[in-house]
Amino acid sequence: MNTLLAFFVTLGVLIVVHEWGHFRVARACGVKVLKFSIGFGPTLWKRQIGETEWAISALPLGGFVRMLDEREGPVAPDELHRAFNRKTLLQRSAVVVAGPAANLVLAVLLYAASSWIGTQEPSAVIGSPAAGSLAERAGLQAGQWVRRWSPAESEQWQDVASLTDLRWQLTRAALDARDLRLEVTGAGGSGRREVVLALSGLQASEADAELVRRIGLVAPYSEPVLGDVKPGGPAARAGLQAGDRVLRVDGHDVVDATSLRAQIRASGARGDPMSQSWQIDRSGRSLAIEIKPMRIEDRGQQIGRIEAVVGTRPQMVLVTLGFAEGLLQGVVRTWDMSAMSLRMFGRMLIGEASLKNLSGPLTIADYAGQSAELGLAYYLGFLAVVSVSLGVLNLLPLPMLDGGHLLYYLIEGVTGRPISDLWTARLQRGGFMVILLMMSLALYNDVARYLGLH
Repeated sequence: MNTLLAFFVTLGVLIVVHEWGHFRVARACGVKVLKFSIGFGPTLWKRQIGETEWAISALPLGGFVRMLDEREGPVAPDELHRAFNRKTLLQRSAVVVAGPAANLVLAVLLYAASSWIGTQEPSAVIGSPAAGSLAERAGLQAGQWVRRWSPAESEQWQDVASLTDLRWQLTRAALDARDLRLEVTGAGGSGRREVVLALSGLQASEADAELVRRIGLVAPYSEPVLGDVKPGGPAARAGLQAGDRVLRVDGHDVVDATSLRAQIRASGARGDPMSQSWQIDRSGRSLAIEIKPMRIEDRGQQIGRIEAVVGTRPQMVLVTLGFAEGLLQGVVRTWDMSAMSLRMFGRMLIGEASLKNLSGPLTIADYAGQSAELGLAYYLGFLAVVSVSLGVLNLLPLPMLDGGHLLYYLIEGVTGRPISDLWTARLQRGGFMVILLMMSLALYNDVARYLGLH
């Protein structure tokens, strides 16, 4: 129920803000607005306020603002000056661009509000880098604290606020094919040194889990200590208990929970898992334990599992910003997300990125519910991401989207005359088919993720 509520709140806020942008600029340009609707299809509720009918309709996957327009019906002579089609090219363009612009402005404010409230994030103390990853090859080790980052070609050092902040900077740099320098210390602050991550060599095209794995910083540092042990599972049968610290597995030192989880998972990769020899510390006593993980399938892969919580809670830090800093970060994050979204759309269009990146309402609903459960700051951050996506999507030059109308006006500005009604109708039908295809693909991706096919 919370997921469903969060989903409808998300859609409601983003749609209202988008359409409100169109509405306010239309009114400012002297256009008569006949109807403001949230949703499509049969009307569930409506109310006439002044000259505008306000309505909520049955299908909440969008909305519209209907303006006085000679192309949609007869207009009284005394109201011709208030018809949308009679406005100047600049005014019509402003009305169209106002919707996406409102979403981008909302994203700035949401990012800022999230940073003002503050979020609990893992500190930038890293876990074991993934095997064969860029971080491992650069010599990064579990327990190191990443303090600052800088582009490899400059001395513009920036403090790392958290592991989340570090991952964001690494992802941006990988997609931009830029190398980064990191300043790291031991967990206590000693042994300061610089490490260069050659992110440009990754040739990254998608901001996905595989990119995170190739970079290598997949998890924060966590002590290799067991939490709750499920009765009847492999860990319980072996005699393991909550609070046991794992020192070695098959003679190999265990440096953190990430490396321990990797060894457990790897045990199920080939046939039935073999027994593992663990050396543990239990309240100061060293014990030898034989454990045989169970084999399960996880997203198409065979892995080992011991039915126990592996690792302690990572060190957390409250990340907050002041008023001006929060606004500035809101602008930067919105710009970066917009640029990243545009690059991703472009790469999907030319086949350099997978169409699996398209997400639909099921994924949005899932993330909305998860972020709402984490707290207000996290939910506002999620809203900002979706608001950016909606703003950027609507600016794409596809008929039926705001960007398509802007393309029409660009052609009109260049040629000196509007596109004919015949060609407008043809382009609208083509645009409808493209959007329908995108929506179908996004829904398919949602279902495939839930079924574990992606």
